[in-house]
Amino acid sequence: MYVCSCFGVTEAQVEQHAQDGACTPRQIASACKAGTDCGSCVRRIQAILGRGACPRREQAGQGRPVLAGTGRPNALDGLDEAA
Repeated sequence: MYVCSCFGVTEAQVEQHAQDGACTPRQIASACKAGTDCGSCVRRIQAILGRGACPRREQAGQGRPVLAGTGRPNALDGLDEAA
């Protein structure tokens, strides 16, 4: 089913971009232009992302800091402050 009629982007394509790391409507737009013309599909993209299409959202919600865009725990967590 098409999510973005302007650029012919399907729900499956949005889900694939989310699996590849695009976790916001802006990142989806950067990946495939969906949402950048008339904007009527942005709410649908938000809904797709909100129902778990982005794997990093689950990791980010586990209480540990996550480096933006990497999905990895903060590399500085284990370092002691210098005295």
